[in-house]
Amino acid sequence: MIFILSAQPNLTIAPDPVIDFVLRKIAHFTVFGVLAVFAWSALRTGGINRAALWAVAIASAYAVSDELHQAFVESRHPAVTDVLIDACGAIVAVWLAEQFIRRVQLRRS
Repeated sequence: MIFILSAQPNLTIAPDPVIDFVLRKIAHFTVFGVLAVFAWSALRTGGINRAALWAVAIASAYAVSDELHQAFVESRHPAVTDVLIDACGAIVAVWLAEQFIRRVQLRRS
């Protein structure tokens, strides 16, 4: 899904440029957060040590490759700030997922 969306030459979400900008950055944060949680879940259940760290690294590495991909798409350009937003989304989402799991486990004990 991320690759397909990045290949689109124009991803205008809202007619107002400011609202469009904000919504696109929220989308970056959210989508890469979801990617990181999926990776974290798979790594965690696979018994991988430091699953959270690996999940954030995987999502961040994909964020870098996504921005490089955009360099080859007409009317798109790579942005380091987008990679930072993506990495922050990954960190926050994995942290929230870990907090949720800890609370569920505390309730069970």
